[in-house]
Amino acid sequence: MKRAVESGERKAARKRARLQASERYRESVEQGGGSEEKENGAADAGEAPSGGVAESRAENGTDHQLDCKDNEEVFRRVCVVKEVPDSFKVIVVLAEANLETVKVGKDGGFQLLNQDDHHGILARTKRDPANARPDIAHQCLLSLLDSPLNKAGRLKVYVKTRKNVLIDVHPQIRIPRTFKRFAGLIVELLQKLKVRATNSPDPLLKVIRNPVTSHLPVGCRRVLMTYNCDRVENMQQHALEITKAASSLSRNHHQPQNEASDNDEIHEKAPKSVVYVVGAMAHGKVEDADWVDEELSISNYPLSGATVCSKIVQAYENTLDVL
Repeated sequence: MKRAVESGERKAARKRARLQASERYRESVEQGGGSEEKENGAADAGEAPSGGVAESRAENGTDHQLDCKDNEEVFRRVCVVKEVPDSFKVIVVLAEANLETVKVGKDGGFQLLNQDDHHGILARTKRDPANARPDIAHQCLLSLLDSPLNKAGRLKVYVKTRKNVLIDVHPQIRIPRTFKRFAGLIVELLQKLKVRATNSPDPLLKVIRNPVTSHLPVGCRRVLMTYNCDRVENMQQHALEITKAASSLSRNHHQPQNEASDNDEIHEKAPKSVVYVVGAMAHGKVEDADWVDEELSISNYPLSGATVCSKIVQAYENTLDVL
């Protein structure tokens, strides 16, 4: 199905929304750095105490190095959120992934259907070659599971195929770098329903029971990532908003009962985790996602699934101070 062409008014509205979001984020950064300028006002006049800006300028030797250091400190003060509970996780659901096996030849084995190797099968069944792109799911998994956010234990990944098969991905799995080996791994998974490591009894990949909502934490915030929506927001600012709300839960837990009761309404709305639904297909919008709370676009331009996953991971790595 061909995508509808957006009208000029809608494009202009998306551009204005994007500019407004960028302006709000820039203002928040400037406000965060304002206090630092006041504290260091005496330093510019040569009255800085030990360890102040004046001594830093003398030690570093150049104003450029000092500016880089100051900018990094301002960025960390504005973007890093402390006291986020350990139970907070970023959950990514790769929806409508094109992972399907086909039998090749009469005596042949099963292979992962893809548009490069199975032109004849796609032509006979009159299927769109764009719906035979398992490489997209491969790229998304590499982007997610190789990230420091995953190695820090803050990421969880599920894959839901176009055939409605739900796959649980273990955080410690190392996805094969080549597509051929990845295809063999998925074929084994879809036949045996689980793939174990050679030196561990725990399955690295396993098929689990639908729906995916039964495996999500209670009270999590559910966001559908799509280009076809009017809401455009900076991903870093969105991640900052989510983690600040989650941090409020941790602070409320350590407060006395009488003080914590004053903010019950606020903390009830605070997410304990956040779920992002990312389409792992060539084009279009995830249709079977009526269980999400909101839709979000993070760019004025269509992005690949791997790029969206990278932006999500990077935003939370900055916010949670994962290096």
